[in-house]
Order: sequence, then C-alpha cells, then structure tokens
Amino acid sequence: MRFSVLGPLDVVQEGELGDRSLLPTATKKRKLLAVLLSRVGEVVSTAALMDEIWDEGRPRKARAALHVYLAQLRNGLADGTGATIETDGPGYALRLDGASLDHHDFSDLVGSARKRHAAGDLDAAASYFEQALAHWRGSPLAGLTDGPVLSVYATCLNEEYVQAVESRLEIDLQRGRHREVVSELIRLVHDYPLREAFHRQLMIAYYRSERQADALSCFLELRGRLQEELGVEPCRPIQQLHRAVLAADPALDHETWSAAS
Repeated sequence: MRFSVLGPLDVVQEGELGDRSLLPTATKKRKLLAVLLSRVGEVVSTAALMDEIWDEGRPRKARAALHVYLAQLRNGLADGTGATIETDGPGYALRLDGASLDHHDFSDLVGSARKRHAAGDLDAAASYFEQALAHWRGSPLAGLTDGPVLSVYATCLNEEYVQAVESRLEIDLQRGRHREVVSELIRLVHDYPLREAFHRQLMIAYYRSERQADALSCFLELRGRLQEELGVEPCRPIQQLHRAVLAADPALDHETWSAAS
C-alpha cells in the first residue's frame, strides 16, 4: 500500500492486476487518516483527532462518531496492506509495516542528496534531489488543512519542499547551469517574493549569464519589497552580493561563491 500526502491525499493498494484506490470518500475520514499519517508511529490523542475533524460545531456524540470512523478506516486497511491503526492508551497510532509514505521517501532521498553534496559528488546529489522533488504532486493535503494539526503539518511540508528546491538550485549553480535555471528562479521569486535565497540565486544566475543589469534590478526589487512590507533591509549576504555585482567582482564567476556567500 502506498500513502501520499505530498499533494492531495491518496491511498493506493498496489497489485499484480493494477493499482486500486482505497481513499475514503468522506472528508472527515480523510482528515482523520491524514492526521494519523502526519504522525506515523506516534499516538494521537482522541481530543486532538476530534479537534481536527470538527473544527467547530462538534456534535454531542462526537467521541462515538470518531470511533465509528476509526473502525471504518481499520476495515479499509485489510490484512496484507502493511498498515494498521492501533489503540494505544489515550489515543490511536498508525503503524506502517510494509506500506510506504511518500513523505518518508522524499526525506530519505533528500538525506542521500545532502550526503552526496557534502562528499562533493554534485551530479549524484542533483539526481537525488530531482528524484525527491518528483514525489510532489501539488499542495500537500489539498483541501484538508483547515484544522490545527494538518495546517501546521502542511506548512512544514512546504518548507521542506522549498529547502530542497533551494539546495538543488545551489548545486545547479555550482555545476555551471546558471543559464538553465534563470527561468525557474524568475518563477520562484514571483511565488516566494520575500524568500531571499531565491533572489540571491537569481542574481548569481543573471550575473553569470552576462546580465549584470538584471542582477542589480533583482536586488532593488527585493530591497523595495522588504522595506515596504517589513521595514527591513536585505540580509548581509545579499548586500555583499550586490556590492560584488556592482564591482564586477571576478569571484562571482567561481562556482564556490553561491555556497560560500
């Protein structure tokens, strides 16, 4: 069985005759499963589960209804699926024994990428990052993140995604692929207008693509946005990069600048 949270929730039973979806149809059961997946192997209290699936207007017999939903989920996780929901003290825990979760696969691949990067194997590191990012299918748990647990979990997942993208782009700059990443970085700067790391990477990519004016414009746009929205200046590494671009510092042509600055 394969569980997916890096996009809309999905549950797929793999078989010789093809894959079969076991995704619950009811939204409350989907939320319940998503909460258990967000804390795989950990006990989630009954109170936390009820808070998540009834953000307001909790019915008088909410606890009994919760037990019914859990029983139905258990029935869906039949023998041989590699996943079980266990009662444990004050709550419930989802155990995966043979089933897979895309978040775990993503994290493992990112870990491998960082190890290869630290060892200086840029091509292997980039390959691992690309495999990791291929697990993403859209906004994590789309349509289910209005409760306290899943909203935080989705925010954490998005942060892991952005950090992986930043790291992969850093490697691309070190590999001399500055022209190839310009378009992607333009989109990322638009999508994450206050994310200084993407602006720094775009400035470097512009400069190495013989677009010094665009690199300077990128800095000015970031600075204006930060001043207007937050009343702050860009971080010190961005300011140092700006001065280097103004001076056409030869060090900017070296792949080490992106990692060291």
